[in-house]
Amino acid sequence: METRDNHHAMKSRMKKLLVTVIFSICLAGFARADLAKRIDAIINQPSQKKVQFSIRIVKADTGKTIYSHNANKPLVPASNMKIIITAATLEFLGPDYEFKTQVGLHGDALIVIGSGDPLLGDKITDAKYGRKIGWIFEDITSALKKNSIKIIKDIIVDSSIFDDQRAHPNWPADQLNKWYACEVCGLNYNGNCIDIRAKNTDGKVTLFIEPKTDYVKITNKVKPISKGTSVIGSYRKQELNKIVVYGKCKKQIEPFAVAIERPAAFFGFLLAQNLNKAGINIKGQFIEKELGSNYAIKELAEYSTPLVDCLERCNKNSFGLAAEALLKTIAANTNPYKKNGSWTEGQKAVSHYLRSIGIDKNEFFIDDGSGLSRDNKLSANALTTALLYVYKSNNWSVFKNSLAVGGTDGTIAKYFKEEKYKGRILGKTGYIDGVKSFSGICTTDKGDYIFSILTNNNFKSRKPINDIAKAIFEN
Repeated sequence: METRDNHHAMKSRMKKLLVTVIFSICLAGFARADLAKRIDAIINQPSQKKVQFSIRIVKADTGKTIYSHNANKPLVPASNMKIIITAATLEFLGPDYEFKTQVGLHGDALIVIGSGDPLLGDKITDAKYGRKIGWIFEDITSALKKNSIKIIKDIIVDSSIFDDQRAHPNWPADQLNKWYACEVCGLNYNGNCIDIRAKNTDGKVTLFIEPKTDYVKITNKVKPISKGTSVIGSYRKQELNKIVVYGKCKKQIEPFAVAIERPAAFFGFLLAQNLNKAGINIKGQFIEKELGSNYAIKELAEYSTPLVDCLERCNKNSFGLAAEALLKTIAANTNPYKKNGSWTEGQKAVSHYLRSIGIDKNEFFIDDGSGLSRDNKLSANALTTALLYVYKSNNWSVFKNSLAVGGTDGTIAKYFKEEKYKGRILGKTGYIDGVKSFSGICTTDKGDYIFSILTNNNFKSRKPINDIAKAIFEN
């Protein structure tokens, strides 16, 4: 009798369990259907009629797709390209990689060997570590004085870790003086830019540049005004590092960055300038050349930048130079000589990586690292597949920390400030004219969701993209 009762009780429990499982499956199905309805309503608004979308949302723990719209369609990704580059960098170089810039002596010549470090003299990175502007020149000066060096013949810079194609051929020619299109070199400094500000004093406009240097020649065509709005811009002349600044200034204009040409020479010029100021005489010239492996160098100093700092500047702040330097560093490290990293070889390496993790070759095209080139192509499926691959790897913690955090920092600090979203939507935005994108991860009470939202022919709002990210929380 007891056995029969136990049997009936077990059957009853099994029925309840089965009902619960079926009910849970139904709820999940209803949730997915509800999410699909919400997203479809967002992308089918009249204002989005001409916009092209590629969207995919994935449950991170299972890899199951919960929403898809043209997910395999490759579109121009803008800065979402940086997600691919940073993910590939972790795969090729590992999270413990460091950029190491070396300074030493060869006879009476001062040697600087660049590592492609994109954050040397970077203001945000220096502020993070409490370093003042120009600290590296003071440190090199101090090292020379400790070695009783008062005269230097030549300053020799080896920037051959990268090739000498410093500007990408598919970047807009009229934007090459912008900070986000700066040249990419084996020795970079201050984002390869100068900062220019203007001040109107008694009807006369004066321009100030930082760092102070004669390496760049400025032509001042800014007009003083007593009323109206101040506006200022710049363009390059054909002569090397000759920049015309134009516009109008009522009181003063805050500093804006202008890209310079030949960054390695820029660093060498600033170094010579600072050494002379400190009483160390330069008797020779600046030379940029590749040094052989048997070139005897007495080491004075080495300056290291952790890869994690570059990943954060790349993804949180969308720092283009960091992305391009990472792409060329991948290229340099895939050849036996660890030299001459190029866009072409970087493209090949990253393309191979994407194919190796299961992304169809028709869903991507890698042209640059930052996403400035319109020849880049990615699908939402390619981006979510790459994100999911990193999510399941030992590199996820490092990668996640590199992403902008909604309502908190980076390029999405001003979005997702509501309590239920704040700190729980992480990702990388993208923007060039007509292109807006957003890919990353939502951490919800139901688990983690990886997403990618790409839009082309989008000349209006980012709001629909953000609304889709919010909908993930409410499905």
